[in-house]
Amino acid sequence: MTHSVLYITASDMDEAKTVARSLVEARLAACANVIGAMESFYWWQGKLEEAREVVIIAKTRDDLVEAAVAKVREVHSYDLPCVVAVAITGGNPEFLDWITDETAQ
Repeated sequence: MTHSVLYITASDMDEAKTVARSLVEARLAACANVIGAMESFYWWQGKLEEAREVVIIAKTRDDLVEAAVAKVREVHSYDLPCVVAVAITGGNPEFLDWITDETAQ
């Protein structure tokens, strides 16, 4: 079984908690961490933007990434939410097994 970490940004703490909870409740992630305010700089519609955002880090199985992205798009307020998957190439084997167990349907 292979695993990924999802890096997601949200507009504020309430939205981040909604997104995180929806992923875990649907068993699309075993765990989702919400990390408080960060400053983001990005291009949007031809203009350099600056915003405060909140980070979500969710641990999941590779085969659930597509469904997790769909869930984020469903509950997120952004037209184009940031959701990227980063492969987990190693780590605590028992923790990785826990991710697998907690995301089992």
